[in-house]
Amino acid sequence: MNWKEITTIEEWDEILNNSTSKDQIILKHSTTCPVSTNALDEYNAYLEDQPNENIDYTLVKVRESRPVSNKIEEDLGVKHESPQIIYIKDQKKYWSTTHWSITKAHMKAVID
Repeated sequence: MNWKEITTIEEWDEILNNSTSKDQIILKHSTTCPVSTNALDEYNAYLEDQPNENIDYTLVKVRESRPVSNKIEEDLGVKHESPQIIYIKDQKKYWSTTHWSITKAHMKAVID
């Protein structure tokens, strides 16, 4: 399974609206940060190993798509950090974690 990158506020609005019928996972990723590179590797490792198929997986590059990153923070009330993973249900944050806590094992424990 793969993630989809979003770059527009309209795409984010669609994901937020879709969270009422299907859970959503967002990874906020900085392309210039080594910790974020590690988080992306862990995200990909989770997706390569029988991920929960009842969830949509998305990536937001925070530097390249700053307005989208800011809108996520505003809509969910989750202070921005990167890397950051946010699990969304019914247009609300269900769970989130940041930095070195973004691991395949941690994702499996929460998501599965």
